[in-house]
Amino acid sequence: MHLGNARTALFNFLLARARGGRHVLRIEDTDAARNRDSFLEGLIADLHWLGVRWDEGPDCGGPHGPYRQSERAAIYEGYFLELEHAGLVYPCFCTPRELEFSRRAQLAAGRPPRYAGTCRELNAAERAAYREQGRRASLRFRVAPGQRLEFHDLVYGPQEFRTEDIGDFIVRREDGSAAFFFCNAIDDALMQVSHVLRGEDHLSNTPRQRLLLQALGLPVPEYGHMALLLGSDGAPLSKRLGSLSLRTLREQGYAPLALCNQLFRLGHSTPQHGVLELTQMAQCFDLAHLQRAPAQFDPVQLLHWQREWVHGLSPAAAHAWLAPLLPPGMDPAAIDAFIEAVRPNVVLPEDARLWQQIVYAEALSYEEPALAAARAAGPGFFAAAAAAVREPADLGALRGATGVRGAAFFMPLRAALTGRLHGPELAPLLAAMPSERVRSRLLHFAQAGS
Repeated sequence: MHLGNARTALFNFLLARARGGRHVLRIEDTDAARNRDSFLEGLIADLHWLGVRWDEGPDCGGPHGPYRQSERAAIYEGYFLELEHAGLVYPCFCTPRELEFSRRAQLAAGRPPRYAGTCRELNAAERAAYREQGRRASLRFRVAPGQRLEFHDLVYGPQEFRTEDIGDFIVRREDGSAAFFFCNAIDDALMQVSHVLRGEDHLSNTPRQRLLLQALGLPVPEYGHMALLLGSDGAPLSKRLGSLSLRTLREQGYAPLALCNQLFRLGHSTPQHGVLELTQMAQCFDLAHLQRAPAQFDPVQLLHWQREWVHGLSPAAAHAWLAPLLPPGMDPAAIDAFIEAVRPNVVLPEDARLWQQIVYAEALSYEEPALAAARAAGPGFFAAAAAAVREPADLGALRGATGVRGAAFFMPLRAALTGRLHGPELAPLLAAMPSERVRSRLLHFAQAGS
């Protein structure tokens, strides 16, 4: 699942919770060639990780099932028959090549492309002739000309469409499967869905769905179309951008609540600051705050919310998050000391893994500036410091033994102990590091020429 779909799922979930309603997960899997059970399992796992929960769906059931459209073909067929009996649909034998030719001709003439009505008035003999040629027919809905369709969008406000600009549209494909927006409209009505939030790229489907539901005497939900979520390149997020998928972000160690806090503020304004729990987001979620301008996903902002989440963790929560990254069998007190030392400098688990290596590994890699700073302090500095190491190592004792103050003391000491010139505060880091490790690293530089 990419982040655009994740935000849509989150906003529908928040709207349902804000209004005390039901949240429904429905699987649009009528395209058999592109669907696998593993895809559904991955989607459910992604949403569960994000914290989105539903009241009805393929995994938990409900009174309006089944919740996979591939299992609802008989329901759709019943409504196709109803439309046929009412004379509101007709078979269309046009090939993709013929439709494309017609589309190009309309564009060349400066007209919006729509179905030209080629098969609209075919008689029984003409239809039979096409079938004898082996042509398969799709099913098109008859759109009455000369009408204006008006409705209110929950985000974009009043909308108006002319039926001439819509044209007759396909409701059943040549292979007999229902078109996705037909399925969605029928399912929304039968599942008693009252509100639908979706991307603005579906706005053009709304008049078609309203025509279908009105023709069948079914209730029409309120639709809200959200501005698309854009990537850093300004293009809409899509499944092709694997680096922006929920699974990838989860594997990188981002917290779901950090991601939710960023998504909550992409296309939805709120006066609330700081990290919000999902229950707080639901309390603050307001359709009036949905913005019409596209929102851009910024990885830097995600890092900000991740950092805010880390800094807001309780000691117990920080322990639960970081302890699994440490060597097995560590003393709980040592774990707590390590977490206290590195937590201000940790944003992602990989940061903690780095400092775990620095604090506990026997071998240490040195960055060149750190190596130069350590060598500049001279062997005597480190010999005196090493002689003052006790259990646990104490920063004040080392400073007193060297007789050096300020940056002249801290810089080479940090360089020798961590291989870097920057990082967590030295006192808690020293307390977390095993004394023998401290002593051996200092003695390394106490030897002339190290």
